[in-house]
Amino acid sequence: MPDLHSLTAPLSIRFPDGTRHVMAEHFPHPKGLLWFEPYWHLGDPDKTIHLTEGAIRGEGPWKVGDAVVNVLGCHGTDAALASAFEAWRHYLAANANDYPPRPLVEAIARRYGATP
Repeated sequence: MPDLHSLTAPLSIRFPDGTRHVMAEHFPHPKGLLWFEPYWHLGDPDKTIHLTEGAIRGEGPWKVGDAVVNVLGCHGTDAALASAFEAWRHYLAANANDYPPRPLVEAIARRYGATP
């Protein structure tokens, strides 16, 4: 499987407490993985942009600290995550002009210390 940072397939992240999220964007960070929730650009970045600390290990699924990153739809992804991603995909298709352009998304990631 490709390197996590070159992957363009939809991803999910699962934490030890069982919490799962769809990752709308993800970037390498010196401390681990910076990732954005769907609709991150509509909310408070302090609540929708996250840094998961830890070394990135594996070839898919990947471990980042104690969290596990999977390609959405693989390794037991639940229906709620698939539905959340589908809603996000439809939102983007209908509101493409409202989503920040890629250079701005990368600039925001850099502001949080990522290295896009």
